[in-house]
Amino acid sequence: MLMNRRTLLQAGAAGFAVSPFAQARGQSANTIKIGLLTDLSGTYRDVNGPASLACTRLAAQEFGNQGFNVEVVSADHQNRPDVALNIARQWYDRDGVDMVLNLAASSVALAVAELTREKNKVAIATSTATSDFSGKACTPNTIHWVFDTYALARSTGGALVKAGGDSWFFVTADYAFGHSLERDTGDFVKAAGGRVLGSVRTPFPGTTDFSSFLLQAQASRANVIGFANAGTDTVNCVKQAAEFGLTRRGVKLASMLMFLPDVHALGLQIAQGLVCTESFYWDLNDRTRAFTRRAQALAGQVPLCMNHAGDYSAALHYLKAVKDMGVAAAKASGADVVARMKAMPTDDDAFGQGSIRLDGRKLHPTYLFEVKRPEESRGPMDYYKLLQTTPAGEAFRPLNEGGCALVRS
Repeated sequence: MLMNRRTLLQAGAAGFAVSPFAQARGQSANTIKIGLLTDLSGTYRDVNGPASLACTRLAAQEFGNQGFNVEVVSADHQNRPDVALNIARQWYDRDGVDMVLNLAASSVALAVAELTREKNKVAIATSTATSDFSGKACTPNTIHWVFDTYALARSTGGALVKAGGDSWFFVTADYAFGHSLERDTGDFVKAAGGRVLGSVRTPFPGTTDFSSFLLQAQASRANVIGFANAGTDTVNCVKQAAEFGLTRRGVKLASMLMFLPDVHALGLQIAQGLVCTESFYWDLNDRTRAFTRRAQALAGQVPLCMNHAGDYSAALHYLKAVKDMGVAAAKASGADVVARMKAMPTDDDAFGQGSIRLDGRKLHPTYLFEVKRPEESRGPMDYYKLLQTTPAGEAFRPLNEGGCALVRS
């Protein structure tokens, strides 16, 4: 009888206590979890990596606790779609991640987009180039931030053709991003009356010696060699082209996707005169300078580019949408969150005011820059001079030309 009474007392006490599992569930229900899925160790580390993580955390910090908690986790997908899918599936199914950010390599982004739609979560590509992401591969659960191959081709490629670069040869990273960038740039070159004399595909990832590919480009007698690659691939191509003396022979090097960290790695002596397109530069205006100071307080004194700024901007707008609709509703449907994000104007210190189209394409201006000569630079990371601005309404592919099913429906 004593044992029975003791058992009853214990049972009664348990009824009034909150179990650790119930506490965890309660905390999880009021926590939005963002997963930064990116390149932390490979070709694209410098233009994503730890600085992207710092910028995402900055967005969470500045948003603050507005009725719910925000948690940021990260993982390295090694630029492999299979690795990325395994991580994203675990995040969605087991770890309670609500939104996946960054994605980087186009092959990774396209794979994760389909899984995200299946799980009804949110995926925002901030460092993904292929314009197909908001075109034929668009979904109700995905948004394409920062840039794409169409915008790069229109700005950088178009400018070089106007400047006399009418015959092109492409050195192309052999995966979705490189193919898309070569295609879109080639279309602009031909539309402007230029010619594409050929291209060569370089294995990705893993190529470090581009000498044989550069020799093929030289043999084509094209007056522009277009590098349809990014990150350390671009850096290596530019360095090796300089070693071969290609620019001294009158060949123009077109880095179709180059970032401020790439210029930093090359140095102004080698990079001077190159043109590139970015949608963010730290020294554009008072707001971009203020954002950079705050971001570098977390990331360190590293060069920040549009990818890093995009992670901040996208995470902040996502959290604003979650607040607007409520945590429970946001967790119930990623597609509904994306719809709310599209309905709300965007505004932040990195990109200023903007909007998100029906196809998931984030709109803002793009900027064509030329890398300064060493004697023109006024201080650390003062690398760019602005050549031209393409307004938000003109920078990206027209809505009805991408083949997005959301536009046709």
